[in-house]
Amino acid sequence: MIALIDCNNFYVSCERVFLPALEGKAVGVLSNNDGCVIARSAEIKALGVEMGTPAFELQHLVRQGKIVLLSSNYELYGDMSGRVQSIIREYSPAIEPYSIDEMFARFDGFEIGPLRERCLELRQRIGRGTGIPVCIGVAPTRTLSKLANRAAKKIPAYDGVCIISPDSAETKGLLQRTEPGDIWGVGRRLVERLAVMGIHNAWDLRNAEPKRIRKSFSVTLERTVLELKGIPCIEMNDADEPKQRIMTSRSFGKLTRDLGEIRQAIRQHAQRGAEKLRQQNSLARAVMVFLKTNPHRFDPQYSPSMIVELERPTDDSRPILAAARHALDQIYQPGYAFMKGGVMLMDLADKNRQQISLFDTPQSDADRARAERLMQTMDMLNQRMGRGVVRLGMPSPGAAWHLRCANRTSRWSTRWDELPSVRGD
Repeated sequence: MIALIDCNNFYVSCERVFLPALEGKAVGVLSNNDGCVIARSAEIKALGVEMGTPAFELQHLVRQGKIVLLSSNYELYGDMSGRVQSIIREYSPAIEPYSIDEMFARFDGFEIGPLRERCLELRQRIGRGTGIPVCIGVAPTRTLSKLANRAAKKIPAYDGVCIISPDSAETKGLLQRTEPGDIWGVGRRLVERLAVMGIHNAWDLRNAEPKRIRKSFSVTLERTVLELKGIPCIEMNDADEPKQRIMTSRSFGKLTRDLGEIRQAIRQHAQRGAEKLRQQNSLARAVMVFLKTNPHRFDPQYSPSMIVELERPTDDSRPILAAARHALDQIYQPGYAFMKGGVMLMDLADKNRQQISLFDTPQSDADRARAERLMQTMDMLNQRMGRGVVRLGMPSPGAAWHLRCANRTSRWSTRWDELPSVRGD
């Protein structure tokens, strides 16, 4: 059986763990640069605030004290997600993270009764250990476990844990009440085409002929039909599968024409990309740098990019930063107000299967070992003491490229200088 453990209102729940005064209040979390609402509490949903609502349209509710809007705090959310996953591993060794707040876990060999007890215990353990409420859906396939999780959230009688088998009357009723658009992997366009074929709910789709679905749509939807029948055929991508390229970019907090500030941003992105490169044990052969102006303004537009080939495949931050700076200096033109910049590490290769080309510049074993020790030490210190503790070059505080996050809470669990304080009488 496959369980989907889904954290309820995850971003807001993380904030409430350290700020219990937010309990019961209408809370929204904003996207990068405080742009729009990307996470909502149940209370703010009840007020009719939709996902994607621009923050400026809600300022009157903030001033009236009806809602609280917070800047996103991804460092906190990532750490809390890791804590939830570590607890799940105590109950199941096979975990497949699906997103920051959803994880699949295998529970094989259990009867329904003991399995329910184990899931209820896991739910309580996560709540007690992290303060994050979760719901758990269990089924023979990932598609059915997503539907079971949805039922666990919406139907109080399940007490947060819903276990279904493919041929039960309970599952039939659940599928009959589920619209096609609520099935994992079925988009809006497919819904319209399915309706033409007389498929109006998940039960209809389950009973459709798989080969007909494949012929009319795709092998992906055919797999969905089989999964609804209880036949596992959708596998998650291996979380450890190396990416073919690594992109690090972000919109600046405000427009800037300052080359020095843009250099700082590109340097930060290049360093972060190099860290990711080492985490997946890959080497990069080329670095691409790009800049973008804001196409929605009447300013002169200029969005250049440039690729620089590295002297040899590497995961060393220093040559990657040097290449990124060279590319930036080549493409930068004064007079343009830039809104975004980024770095892409390209043409990646497995570090353990590296093959030196005739055209690569050789590196001595001593130099390679010294560089590897330096990078390992930097990564170790940043892992133990917080990201950015050791870095190449220091960013200027208040630079335009910094994210706008006027209402970000403290990074309570990852920064020594932002630890929660406790007052006693």
